[in-house]
Amino acid sequence: MSEPLVLTFDMGTQSARALLVDSRGGIVHKAQKIYERPYVSKQPGWAEQRPEFYWESLCETSRALREQAGGRWGDIIAVTCSTIRDTCLCLDGGYKPLRDVILWLDDRKAERLQPLPPLTELSLKLAGMSEGVALQRRISACNWIAENEGDLWKETRKFVFISTWLTYKLCGKLLDSTASIIGHIPFDSRIRRWMRPRDFRRMIFAVSDDKLFDLVEPGTVMGGISPRAAEETGIPPGLPLIACGSDKGCETLGLSCLSAEKAALSFGTTATVQLSTRNYLEPLPYMPAYPAVVPGYYNPEVEIYRGYWLLSWFKREFAAKETAEARDLGIPAEELLNRRLNEIKPGCEGLIMQPYFTPGVDMPFAKGSVIGFSDVHTRIHLYRAIIEGINFALMEGLRGMEKRGRLKITGLYVAGGGSQSDEICRITAAMFGIPVYRTQTHEVTGIGSSIVAFKSLGLFASYEEGIKAMVHIRDEFLPDLREHRIYEELYEEVFKKVFVRLSPLYQRIDGIINKV
Repeated sequence: MSEPLVLTFDMGTQSARALLVDSRGGIVHKAQKIYERPYVSKQPGWAEQRPEFYWESLCETSRALREQAGGRWGDIIAVTCSTIRDTCLCLDGGYKPLRDVILWLDDRKAERLQPLPPLTELSLKLAGMSEGVALQRRISACNWIAENEGDLWKETRKFVFISTWLTYKLCGKLLDSTASIIGHIPFDSRIRRWMRPRDFRRMIFAVSDDKLFDLVEPGTVMGGISPRAAEETGIPPGLPLIACGSDKGCETLGLSCLSAEKAALSFGTTATVQLSTRNYLEPLPYMPAYPAVVPGYYNPEVEIYRGYWLLSWFKREFAAKETAEARDLGIPAEELLNRRLNEIKPGCEGLIMQPYFTPGVDMPFAKGSVIGFSDVHTRIHLYRAIIEGINFALMEGLRGMEKRGRLKITGLYVAGGGSQSDEICRITAAMFGIPVYRTQTHEVTGIGSSIVAFKSLGLFASYEEGIKAMVHIRDEFLPDLREHRIYEELYEEVFKKVFVRLSPLYQRIDGIINKV
C-alpha cells in the first residue's frame, strides 16, 4: 500500500464532488457533477429536490473517481461525506423518503400556526423577539409540512437532513454528526444534543422526540460501507465512514481557522463569516453558535443570504456582452467582469448596496437596497457595488462577533467561488483592513473533512498537527490602507445607517403588498 487516502464527498447546492485527498493536503483525484437543475420550484419561491438525486450524484462521482484513480483506489482508508445545511426530509418506518427534500433556499411559510401561551408571548415581546420567533416558526419546514401535508406528517417516522439519509445509504445506520445539525430542527448547539422536552425553544418546531435520530460526535466511525452501497458506488465494502460535519464547518477547518485570531470568509451562494471559538459565542442575540467539526469548539457565524448569488443574478440580467465575449474566449464571464473591477474607484463613486435580501431573526422585514445612483454610474459600478455591499455586511457581522467575544481578528481566510478572483481578494483586504489569505486549493471543504478522518484514524495526534500538514497558504493579499480609510468612513457614516433608516419603509412595503 502506498500513501493512505481519504475519499471525501462534498454534496453542495450547485454540484457534487468526490475527492481523493492525501495527508499533505493534496487533491490526488477529483470528480465533479454540476447539477443541471439544482432544485425544482413547484410554486414560486419553493426549492425542492428528489433525495435520490443526491444519492445518484454521489454514486456517479464515486464511480468516475474510481476510474481515474486506478490502483490508488485501494489506498483509501476512510470515507467522509459533507453536505449543505438546513435540508429537510421525511422518512417512513422503513426509512424511505415520503416526499422531496426541502432545501435551504426554499421560501415557503406556514400561515396558520397556533398562538403561543400568553406568558410566552409577553416574555418574547419584552425581549424584543416576538417578530423574530414568529418568523422562525413560519419558515421552519416542519411546521409547513404539519400544516399543509398533515397526513404525510402523521406517516413520518423520522424527520432528517440529507446528510442523515446519505449516511444511512452508505452504512445502513440512521445517524448523523452533531456538526451537521444546522437548520430548523430542535437541536441545542451549546450542549450538542436534542433540546429537552421542556426547553421553551421547542415551541418553534413541530418535531416530537420520536421523529428525531441518533447523533455522534465528529471523528466517530459511524459504520462500514455496506455491501449494497459498495455495489452502487464502487467503494470497497467495510471501509469506515467517519462523521465530519456540514460543508461550512469543514470549510472553516480546511482554511486552518481553529484559533481566535482567524476568520473564515465564504464567497459562495450564501456569503458567510465564521469563527472557531472554545467559548460558546452567539453571533447575534438569540442566534446559536454552531457545533464545530472539532469537538470542544463552536462556529459562530453570520450569513448573508443570496450573497454571491447576486453576481449570478447580475450576470444573467446585465452582462450579456461579457457572457458572449467569454464564450468566444472559452473563459467564465465572471473573469471578464472581475477584470473590469479595477476600472471603478473604491466606493463606486457613491453607489452603496445593502444586501440584506432575506428576512432573519434579527431582521424580520429585511429587503435589499441600492442608494446613491447618479448619471456617472454604469453597470460595472453596480457590479462592484454588489461585491462591496456583501463585504460591508460581512464586516458588520465580524465586528459584532469581535465585540461580543472580545476578540481581535488579524487574518481572513477565503473560500468559495468569489475567492478565486484576485481582484475580489484585493478589494476584501482593503475593506477589512487586514490581510486576506488563500490556501493551496479551493476544495477546502474536502480538506477539512479529510483532516477529521486522518485525525480519527491516528495519522495526526491533534487537529493542529493536521492543519499544519494539510493546509498551506498560497496567496497573501495585503490591504491598501489609503483605500481602507475610504471604506472605513463609508462603512461608519453610510452603510451602518442604511438598514436602520430604511427598515420602517421595508415593513410598510410588506403591509401594502400583502393587501394585493
